[in-house]
Amino acid sequence: MGDQTVWGRVQDDLRKNISRAKFQSWIASLDYEGVEDNTVVFTVPTTFIGNYVDQNFGDQILYGFNRNGQATDRLAFRVDADRAAQASAKAPAPSPAATTAASATADFGGEDDPLGLPLDPRLTFDTFVVGKPNELAHAAARRVAEGGDVTFNPLFLYSGVGLGKTHLMHAIAHELRARQPELKVLYLSAERFMYRFITALRERRMMEFKHMLRSVDVLLVDDVQFMGGKDSTQEEFFHTFNALVDARKQIILSSDRMPNEIKDLEDRMKSRLQSGLVVDLHPTDYELRLGVLQSKTEEQLSNYPDLEVAPGVLEFLAQRITTNVRVLEGALVRLFAHASLVGRPIDMAQTQDCLADTLRANDRKVTVEEIQRKVSDYYHIRLSDLLGPKRVRNFARPRQVAMYLAKTMTSRSLPDIGRRFGKRDHTTVMHGVRKIEELSQTDSQIADDIENLRRALEE
Repeated sequence: MGDQTVWGRVQDDLRKNISRAKFQSWIASLDYEGVEDNTVVFTVPTTFIGNYVDQNFGDQILYGFNRNGQATDRLAFRVDADRAAQASAKAPAPSPAATTAASATADFGGEDDPLGLPLDPRLTFDTFVVGKPNELAHAAARRVAEGGDVTFNPLFLYSGVGLGKTHLMHAIAHELRARQPELKVLYLSAERFMYRFITALRERRMMEFKHMLRSVDVLLVDDVQFMGGKDSTQEEFFHTFNALVDARKQIILSSDRMPNEIKDLEDRMKSRLQSGLVVDLHPTDYELRLGVLQSKTEEQLSNYPDLEVAPGVLEFLAQRITTNVRVLEGALVRLFAHASLVGRPIDMAQTQDCLADTLRANDRKVTVEEIQRKVSDYYHIRLSDLLGPKRVRNFARPRQVAMYLAKTMTSRSLPDIGRRFGKRDHTTVMHGVRKIEELSQTDSQIADDIENLRRALEE
């Protein structure tokens, strides 16, 4: 069997095991010369291509030759300057960045993605339940997912745990890939970015790392708060960020807090992260929690067609489990699985029995007095001013926040709450509660304050 025949068979095997774009970008660039002293020799247009093929496809090529009866144990690459010049005369020669980008076209979003993370097929816009607490974030995510001209860059989503920011990140990536398959869409976590950065440094492949990152059309990075305090990682991300924005490529980021609240993040990074649209996902309200439960129940019923959910169960769960959507979904999955295993219907008794520990965890008793202390500490005002008669804004707004929390986190009546706030009338409490409900939908600072205080009180 001649050398060229063996190389032809090796190429056929490679076509079956790697993507078409990878084959065209890398393997087709090789000019097979033969085998010399158990070494497979190729000529290539650039050293970069030879190094990349050796590192990423070398073992497959050697295995193919040995499998087809040609003993080999290493690869060698000779740069042919005439080949590069001839290619240049016919068309613009691919630079290392462009060549890497061509390879990345197939890689980004695939299971063998060298940088990114796989997308969860369940996290799409179709499965995202929209309500007042998240409607702005959802609308912004939808706008970015439509593609076209960049209107705000970056889009920065932030919220507490389990409120849907990662769901929106996956949904954006899914939608972009469906609408524009030619786009290079890269989704990764900040930890994944740091890991790949450190690996590239250790293996002396920083140029390849930079080229791959900067060849994307859309970059999505989850949990950027983990970059705080990582100076070298921040430096590389900062330059990547600038390069992509300058090239009008879209960036979407998420965090568990606002950019200016991320600890040990450089000022220039904070400034860059806030240069686009910053949107928060507010804590869930009853209607949104019920909507999520209804949507997830439909999914569960497709897995357990013999089960039914008794009236009032979903409303009960939406009222009792207020931590976050993730806990709510987990409770529902557990409830269906338990009912199926023990052969009991999903009624109120079964729900309370199966989810007793989850319900207890959400039932920690919070007192009005505890809320008052937490609020006065949070806003750095004296407790006497919070409860006193002064109506200046510095005291009135925290007072209304405390009334709102007392109404939503305790079982106290409005008249009882009013008595505990300096013997105020129940209509004053009602006005304060309504005011905070309205502001929490339009004022992100108030929404953040309520979420932070709620977390502190539930700990």
